[in-house]
Amino acid sequence: MMENARPGLDRPDTLWMQRITRWLTRFVHFFSVHWIWIISGAIGGFYVVLPMLAPWLMVRGHDSWANILYMIYRPLCHQLPERSFFLFGPQYVYTLEELSQAAGGLVPNRWVGNAEIGYKTTVCQRDLAIYGVMTLAGLLFWPVRRTLKPLPVRWFVAMLAPMAVDGGGQLIGLWTSTPWSRLITGGLFGLAAVLLAFPYLERGLRTVRADAATVLAEASAPSTEAR
Repeated sequence: MMENARPGLDRPDTLWMQRITRWLTRFVHFFSVHWIWIISGAIGGFYVVLPMLAPWLMVRGHDSWANILYMIYRPLCHQLPERSFFLFGPQYVYTLEELSQAAGGLVPNRWVGNAEIGYKTTVCQRDLAIYGVMTLAGLLFWPVRRTLKPLPVRWFVAMLAPMAVDGGGQLIGLWTSTPWSRLITGGLFGLAAVLLAFPYLERGLRTVRADAATVLAEASAPSTEAR
């Protein structure tokens, strides 16, 4: 006999709420355990793999699919061909003059290339460096996640400064950045972003992980109310 049954405990809507709560708690716990792999994989997939997939699609003759990728990344990057990598051609980078010769005149800002010189990635060299290093640094963070302290803000600013100087100087016409300067300064910023943010994320999600584990353990424990 149910001596201490609570009214409405076995109602269908209450049972569904309990199930949804358990599913959400399991998801939160799963994410808090595997967040490094999830975030690093998402960054690498979206900003490294997909940008290099577009040139491959062009070479394979899937122009419409490749153009969709170029369009998706249009709001996220200037996509200037002289500051982008080209794949499946005789070289990876081209000057504006070389591109002008290949294009037969003025080079459109979002020109993707052709079969002779290859096809550009959907994001520029600096973006690939930023997110490529973030992906690698994020994965390497896993074994030191419990001991590595957040990067001091002053060091973050110091590692950000070269990119600001390199990009800002080019923007106002003081100099022209090079592929190497874009790679190095972008990589420094990507590394600094991980060293600053990931230790804080691990610290916060460690608490979330413990709380979610407690809730799941209590939910799976035998109930003592119904006897």
